[in-house]
Amino acid sequence: MKKEPFVTYEQLQEIVKEYHTPFHLYDEKGIRENAKAVQEAFAWNPGFREYFAVKANPNPFLIRILREYGCGLDCSSLTELMLAHALGAGGEQVMFSSNATPSGEYAYAEKIGAVINLDDITHIDFLEQTLGYLPETISCRFNPGGIFKISNSIMDNPGDAKYGFTREQMFEGFSRLKEKGVKHFGIHAFLASNTVTNEYYPTLARILFELAAELKEKTGADIRFINLSGGIGIPYRPDQEPNDIYAIGEGVRQVYEEVLVPAGMGDVALYTELGRFMTGPYGCLVTRAIHQKHTHKEYIGCDACAVNLMRPAMYGAYHHITVMGKDNRVCDHKYDVTGSLCENNDKFAIDRMLPKVDVGDLLVIHDTGAHGYSMGYNYNGKLKSAELLLREDNRVELIRRAETPKDYFATLDCFDIWKDLGA
Repeated sequence: MKKEPFVTYEQLQEIVKEYHTPFHLYDEKGIRENAKAVQEAFAWNPGFREYFAVKANPNPFLIRILREYGCGLDCSSLTELMLAHALGAGGEQVMFSSNATPSGEYAYAEKIGAVINLDDITHIDFLEQTLGYLPETISCRFNPGGIFKISNSIMDNPGDAKYGFTREQMFEGFSRLKEKGVKHFGIHAFLASNTVTNEYYPTLARILFELAAELKEKTGADIRFINLSGGIGIPYRPDQEPNDIYAIGEGVRQVYEEVLVPAGMGDVALYTELGRFMTGPYGCLVTRAIHQKHTHKEYIGCDACAVNLMRPAMYGAYHHITVMGKDNRVCDHKYDVTGSLCENNDKFAIDRMLPKVDVGDLLVIHDTGAHGYSMGYNYNGKLKSAELLLREDNRVELIRRAETPKDYFATLDCFDIWKDLGA
């Protein structure tokens, strides 16, 4: 599969006349079409709701688009909860899934009526001490431990993950919560990240559905929803086939009919917490080649760095790169594509075959619509870039301005940096 940018070279040439590189650019049309597809794929379940994982991309302009398609919000911190509240989301539209959670964050989640998803059995008492009571609806996160496999392929290692209740703790936790007056329950699990297979959700669903049926039988808990969380990935590499959300939805439906309906649980709502799948392919990082270096290797130095996209530096993650205007030329040059941080891992690509890159060329780094801007930081005093939205009518809108030195120094209340700099 050839990876094509959602923006043309001609469009980009016009955009950079107004906005300096680097910047993140998002595709409104793609986001809308994908959100609609997710809703359609699970429409067979009347209670279905997608809770967009705010951590993936906390830009309110993009979140408003998703909210138009009925999406709730999955939050993992106080500031994400505050953002959700500011966007008009509250009550059952917000899922609060966190770990090692401060008491103040639980208190705020309860204040806006968010559904609290407990990560650990000890959090039952902690939450009760924080609030003075327990909410009527509580969700618990399940971690089965061991190795998670689909067929004979190892997908991930939940046993090494810090999240969730053990199986035994789920039964103990539901019983204790029920004794303490909790009336309605949910189950949540996240067992693998960025899976590029249509089998992940149906496999996870079977595990959770069977657990739910047993929990209901043995504890009498009123289980209102099962949250399949995230984990549906995107094809970062050109040779990967994208997931088919309609096939995934149908696969989950079949398991639902096999397991939950016979258990008298045909009214249980299904939730998802997709982030990467919702926005990942519909964002790109646009950067300009500003240097070439010819030493032991060939290097292309960009005006973007790991501050703008840290996944390659942090995980060695692959992000496809298109040299705009040269996408039909032969990839016969091998480069390390780097940023300017004082860290040798500040590389967007290592030994990547590309067309000949010249200083001034525009590079599009694909699939940064999730965990791109949101993972940025300020090491070396680098400033986070702007975010732009390519509207359906091809207008470009600034949806977050680039940081300035004044933003960087804003928290230094102990002295007047601008006065000291003579500014």
